[in-house]
Amino acid sequence: MPERDNRVVLAGVDGSPSSGHAAVWAAAVAARRGAVLKLVQAYTVPGPSVSGMAVAAVREGFRSVAETGLAEAEGAVLARWPSLPIERSAVEGSVVGVLLRESSDAEVVALGSRGLGGFTGLLLGSTAAALAGRAPCPVVVVRGRKPDEAPPTSGPVLVGLDGSPDSSEALGYACDEATARGTGLVAVRTWTKITTGSTSPDDFAAGERRLVDEQLAPWREKFPELRVDVVVAHGRPARTLLERSAGAQLVVVGSRGRGGFTGMLLGSTSHALLVHSACPVAVVRPGSLP
Repeated sequence: MPERDNRVVLAGVDGSPSSGHAAVWAAAVAARRGAVLKLVQAYTVPGPSVSGMAVAAVREGFRSVAETGLAEAEGAVLARWPSLPIERSAVEGSVVGVLLRESSDAEVVALGSRGLGGFTGLLLGSTAAALAGRAPCPVVVVRGRKPDEAPPTSGPVLVGLDGSPDSSEALGYACDEATARGTGLVAVRTWTKITTGSTSPDDFAAGERRLVDEQLAPWREKFPELRVDVVVAHGRPARTLLERSAGAQLVVVGSRGRGGFTGMLLGSTSHALLVHSACPVAVVRPGSLP
């Protein structure tokens, strides 16, 4: 990606262990890119039930809790990258609204997969979907092999391809990430019996492989040292990507699949990845790369 001044990697935190892992994951990205890590925690103050002189005290209490969560996340980051430039911001407002505003100058936004109390607070409630569909940069939900476990740091980068412009942009992001991490790339395209028609399965699979090679060609030229493995598999994309996420360190998908549908973002494939993937999941929206 092109160099620019004041590069920012954004992490949304909420004081949970999951968001702490997201902050550390984002810090590694910021360190590789020579960027500033910005930690943001949103908080909301109850409205009608709080009035009069109590408002200021309640607001200050919520802000103090947010500042504590930010300080804990910063401490975890500095324990690994003591010289990494970090900004902290506790902002009153909804999580989606705050992170959308804060992401205006960011290169990537990282979120935890589970909020406080074990609930997927930063994921469910449409937060991740809303951000991935509207944020001006890629959105990553940071997941581990098990709940509240740190995300993996070994294995290839996995990218789901379907020939659409969206998946091509995801492919570019995946190539860049794999190169920066010093690992390989696995490009996955799936097919089912329904899509083969009268063509034999072997001939159809060969045709799908050619389409993947065509989509990969310009990126192989741009990243000649990058090892790229191609997987053309019979089956549903969600199942195939989920199975392979167990050995990957990042899965990358576009925000919309073939036909203009938001299948990779709001459909079964992306939902399954965001909830069940064994590694972080990046959703790349068209025009979200610098």
